[in-house]
Amino acid sequence: MIRIVQKRSVIGITPKQRKVLEALGLRKIGGSVVHKDDKAVQGMIHKVSHLVTVEKAD
Repeated sequence: MIRIVQKRSVIGITPKQRKVLEALGLRKIGGSVVHKDDKAVQGMIHKVSHLVTVEKAD
């Protein structure tokens, strides 16, 4: 399991990147979600890596 935390604003990013954040379940700066560490989620994180931080969750 991994915890994804939004660290930057969505202002000025592409609509596609906004949809990725929405699909991950992130809405606000400081918001966090926990997901399984699989290929689909890793691909989504890669697309918005400049906006989020990732850490291992228990």
